[in-house]
Amino acid sequence: MKLLKKLIAALALVPVLALAVEGGHPLDRAPNRITDLSALQNGAKLFVNYCLNCHSASAMRYNRLKDIGLSEDQIKNNLLFTSDKVGDLMKTSLSPKDAKEWFGAAPPDLSVIARAKASEAGSGSDYIYTYLRSYYKDDTRPTGWNNLVFPNVGMPHALWELQGIRAAKFVEEKDPHEDGKTVHKFAGFEQVKPGKMSAIEYDSAVGDLVAYLDWMSEPVQNKRRQLGVWVLLFLGIALVLVWRLNASYWKEVK
Repeated sequence: MKLLKKLIAALALVPVLALAVEGGHPLDRAPNRITDLSALQNGAKLFVNYCLNCHSASAMRYNRLKDIGLSEDQIKNNLLFTSDKVGDLMKTSLSPKDAKEWFGAAPPDLSVIARAKASEAGSGSDYIYTYLRSYYKDDTRPTGWNNLVFPNVGMPHALWELQGIRAAKFVEEKDPHEDGKTVHKFAGFEQVKPGKMSAIEYDSAVGDLVAYLDWMSEPVQNKRRQLGVWVLLFLGIALVLVWRLNASYWKEVK
């Protein structure tokens, strides 16, 4: 009876979890470019130029970027700040005290952000991909920006020069669950000022950045998957051999 009660209680939570997922902005599927070296290299460049000013990646060293096809000279000439060395960790010069004063909280470390943001709504890559494409101008916010995925976010739109300035359109619709009540529903974006990139180019650039963040969260994941395939093939062959050996052994016994 105790087990049955626990099961009923767990099932009762399922609708609540479903509503929590459906109540937020839906996540778009991020392009899978984890094996595309050119995309990873472009993503690394975007990360250093636009993210590393405020966010750290304290579990990653610059010289690890050689794993995505960059030479040591390319890292030095294109991705390092003046005082940094190739063997240094990817840290920001922004102090936690200044960050808290300017943004209300210190920006999180992005070393494993692609894993940390995974949920039942989608992968961490899906979350970041949608998040970076959901900013809109909001003069009521201290930073002047808001976000559909993370309402009232404290982080400004770091990529606004690339995407441009957009306004969000909302409409009032009848609440299907309660008569006489309306809901505030998102109805699309309006481009107020164009950016340096077109919409397609910006989405592709964000896809590259997300691919790099995904790779950075586990740099050996491609090798792990390749090794996993060989392990499964070996186990499959071993299973057939053991099965036939077992059949041969018991045949003689019988």
